[in-house]
Amino acid sequence: MGTTDASGAYEPLYLAGIEKFNECDFYESHELWEELWTEYRGPSRKFYQGLIQAAVALYHFGNGNIRGARKLHGSARGYLEPFAPHHLGLDVNVFLRSFDDCLAEVVASTGDSAAIELDPERLPEIHLDPPPQS
Repeated sequence: MGTTDASGAYEPLYLAGIEKFNECDFYESHELWEELWTEYRGPSRKFYQGLIQAAVALYHFGNGNIRGARKLHGSARGYLEPFAPHHLGLDVNVFLRSFDDCLAEVVASTGDSAAIELDPERLPEIHLDPPPQS
């Protein structure tokens, strides 16, 4: 299983995960990307792992698990930063800025049970350039 197929199209599981991520179904996006990551052995393996952890960080944040969200925010950044500025159609820097903005209060908090509300207006989205082929 590669990053793209012979035509240069994106992996279907990558795209399906992005669709779920942009629908704020972070658990399902993580499941789809994990399925791809499990079988994949190429240079984008850690990139996929970073997306998985970003999705789980947002899932934890949405469920009030501040400690889990904070921990996964850091590890997601660690996996994704080496792929900047662009990888597999994603502007990694733009995504990380949006991800950081969304989780800024979580990262700044010191308690594990801080009452921090997820602001839907600050949720990151993934848009690919070039866009997926129809």
